[in-house]
Amino acid sequence: MTSKMNLVALQFPTTTNFQINLDKLIELIKETNQNDIIVAPELCLNGYAYNRLDEAVTITSKAIDELKNLSHNKTIISTFTTKFEDKYQNTLYMFSKGEIIHTQSKYKLFPLGDEEKYFEAGEKKDIKIIELHGVKIANLICFELRFTELWEQIKGADIICIPAMWGKTRKEHYEALTKALAITNQSYVIASDSSNNDMASSSGIITPFGETYQDDSKELISHPFDSFEIKKMRKYIKVGLS
Repeated sequence: MTSKMNLVALQFPTTTNFQINLDKLIELIKETNQNDIIVAPELCLNGYAYNRLDEAVTITSKAIDELKNLSHNKTIISTFTTKFEDKYQNTLYMFSKGEIIHTQSKYKLFPLGDEEKYFEAGEKKDIKIIELHGVKIANLICFELRFTELWEQIKGADIICIPAMWGKTRKEHYEALTKALAITNQSYVIASDSSNNDMASSSGIITPFGETYQDDSKELISHPFDSFEIKKMRKYIKVGLS
């Protein structure tokens, strides 16, 4: 298992200038340390710019090359606008060792945000645990956090990453659900939400015990990963996890 690894939640606004957003993402990633696992907000490069989807796909292609290069000694996770044939998707990428090691497209699209009108849903089977450096990592994308059937699907993960663009009016829901997920799964949760004016922020790291490290004023929130904390919770409060 990798030693001296930090869990990092990024928290920044998405502007209408896609290149500026990519530059900001790169800047923040460069502030992190070797071996860190970094989660950026959902669609942080372009947001839900439904009238600019082809531009969004273009910035995604550019970002993939940049993020591969930045991931040689760290892991980077976020979602991006992708296109296959004539259909667009909201696709999560995991970058590590200079490669794309996993993708999954958003399975539960958010009806209040009109996602179903513009994006094709992903496959439920792609929501799964990925083992990396001896650590089990899983991902849920924003609205998917509300579906406990998906919690069951990633049961046993050591770290669960939640990139989101979660609305400010439901801020308490995001905080309650991410904390409940960490406690229920006895795992770390990295919650990364947009800090646009209408978004919740609420990014942070939640420990297997439910301790929350959160600061809406910061662009980068970091906390050490300690595998012993997971083992301790699962040994003494036995809920069927190992």
